[in-house]
Amino acid sequence: MKQTAESIRERFMKIGIDVPVEDIESRLDELIKKFKVPSNEAQRSVTNYFLKKYSIPKNEFYVRQAEPQLTKIVDIVENGQWANLNAKVVQLWENTHESISQVGLLGDETGIIKFTIWKNAELPLLEQGESYLLRSVVVGEYNGRFQVQFNKNSSAEKLTEPVIMGGGDFTPVAREAELRNIADLSGNQWATIRGKVVQLWENSHESIEQAGLIGDETGVIKFTNWASSELPVMEEGKSYMLKNVVVSEWNGKAQVQLNRSSSIEELDEDIEVRTSMFTYFGAMVDIQTGSGLIKRCPECKRALVKGACAEHGKVKGEYDLRIKAVLDAGTSTQDALINRELTEELSGISLDSAIAMAADALDPGVVQDKLKHELVGRYYTVTGHKLDRYILVESIIPSTSLDRELLDQMLSEHLAEQEVE
Repeated sequence: MKQTAESIRERFMKIGIDVPVEDIESRLDELIKKFKVPSNEAQRSVTNYFLKKYSIPKNEFYVRQAEPQLTKIVDIVENGQWANLNAKVVQLWENTHESISQVGLLGDETGIIKFTIWKNAELPLLEQGESYLLRSVVVGEYNGRFQVQFNKNSSAEKLTEPVIMGGGDFTPVAREAELRNIADLSGNQWATIRGKVVQLWENSHESIEQAGLIGDETGVIKFTNWASSELPVMEEGKSYMLKNVVVSEWNGKAQVQLNRSSSIEELDEDIEVRTSMFTYFGAMVDIQTGSGLIKRCPECKRALVKGACAEHGKVKGEYDLRIKAVLDAGTSTQDALINRELTEELSGISLDSAIAMAADALDPGVVQDKLKHELVGRYYTVTGHKLDRYILVESIIPSTSLDRELLDQMLSEHLAEQEVE
């Protein structure tokens, strides 16, 4: 009797319901011994009693008890098909869509596929790196790429044994994403792009390997290379072919993300990047952290964070000067990156004198404080390439008085941009 009761309890445990085994045994005992009900009928009756008590639909319970027929990711070839998968959550992506609970990548030994869990599915959140038995997911297709979607009929059961991932490029050649120009990219698609790494950003987020800007002859776009993708790092100024990247949108702007199904191939060419020159006039209202005297990695020229390079670890850095400024025109603000040469020219502080200042004070922060004291509150006209939120400044001209004609021109341009938007 006790063994039968334990068996029934285990079936409920599979769907997260812990029924006291003594309650099950008591009811079985009463039906079999007192009312002489056959054992099989007693088990069915007791099971149905607790299904009703815990408000569990019978169809859902009995379907989930059956051993599912599993589909391998490489065998997902039909739009609209239903599937059961044993898969590992390879990566979770940032998501702000109000109707989506989670979005990311699933993988098994045969491949990787995008997944979406809709909020109305009311499923618990999946954990990155964990493996699951995923039942009744639906296959969809977008831009020639298959993906799986979770709905109210779907379920996820964490596995005790991890799913073993395959190695190398998981994407079959027949499904390799189409080569696209950066200007033609839009959200929710897979793509292959070729471009030059225009800029690498300082990054201390442990889940991100690299982030920055990549551009081609048609435009520039932000990229994120997640640490879990296990891809090689790229170098600023070099050109690459990025295969099978995911294009998403953030705050209305397209961006690309590299994952375990992506690949990076260095190109032996210097891709010309299309950027437009941009002029901005305004008061310098702030000089941000990371300005003044900094150190860069001697290998990849990244700015060091706490004495370490994200790629090369603890290194003996090389000193550099820069300003990360915020300009305010009264109707808008603009971030600007000012290099060493222009910083020296603008402030009158050479790199050598900045190093000496920091040594005397035993604090490199004195250089940034000096720059703030000398430059903040003054008006400047800056010209340079506009890349994402920054102007990469190529010239900066201080204004001793307000240029009313220039100010009126910029105000007119700003109003015209608003009308276009």
